This record gives sequence, structure tokens and C-alpha cells, in this order.
Amino acid sequence: MTDIVKTADLVDSNDAEVRFCEMQWRMYGKRKGFHGEVVTLKTFEDNRLLRATLEGDGAGRVLVVDGGGSLRCALVGDQIAALGFANGWRGLLIHGAIRDSADIDAMDFCVMALGQAPKKSGKTGHGARDVTLAFGNVEFRTGQYLYADMDGVLVADRAVHQAG
Repeated sequence: MTDIVKTADLVDSNDAEVRFCEMQWRMYGKRKGFHGEVVTLKTFEDNRLLRATLEGDGAGRVLVVDGGGSLRCALVGDQIAALGFANGWRGLLIHGAIRDSADIDAMDFCVMALGQAPKKSGKTGHGARDVTLAFGNVEFRTGQYLYADMDGVLVADRAVHQAG
């Protein structure tokens, strides 16, 4: 994927249809944005369900993970990011922490998160997939469309960009 859709342009042309996630994100990876159909996951300091989800075909999809905003441990490291990339996921939005940030920065992929933590997460499988998430004054639902770049994150009920 080399097609980055500029969020500023989308707001200018589709302001009534997009919602802005009112959070500041850190961006990791060589790609500076992503867009696609949303898949949601809620978990807290445990990444087993996240890994299992990224093992599936991600073609055209982005994974939005509500990790409760925890910065005590990382939900994504280099191996999980590489798994997402290998299985065609367009990008990851993590409301929590990552680790192995230098290794992820070297990947042709994009992960957005609140920050980093060196400690790995639990592996019990705690969490739920395809549930409504709420953070940054936005609700995220599986099937919506997400746009992310260096300016921020937008959510829409449908794809609102012009295919190029």
C-alpha cells in the first residue's frame, strides 16, 4: 500500500461524514499512514487475542485495539507488527503501548500508539473482538472506515475517499 489518504483533505471535503479522534498519536514504521475497514478488539495488558486476530487475513482492513490506554506493558512488538504486515493488514491503531519501536520503525508498515513500554503483555486471551470501542471522543465499530496519517485519525461510517 503506497496510497496515503490525507486526513486534512478528507476533513475539507467530507467534514460532515468524518469524526476526528481527539488524541495525539505516535507513529511507528516507514509508512506514514493507512486506511481501511475497521476491525475492533478490546483487551487490557494481554495480546493473545490481538495476535490471533492478526494471524487472519487482513486485506483492506485496519485493527483498532482499545488497550485501556495502559503504558505499563506493550500490546505490540516487532513480531506482532511483522505478523500484521505479512497477513495484509493495512495498519494498527493501539490505544496503549508498543515495544521494539526501532525495529517497527524499520518495517514497511504503520503502527500508531500512545507510546512505548519495554515490558511484554500477558498471554491469557482476555478480551473481546468486534465490540464498540470509545476513546478520543469517537466510537469505533467493526465495519466502519478509518483514515490515519501524521495529522491524526478519522473515522467514517463508509469509505469517503476517491479511489486512485
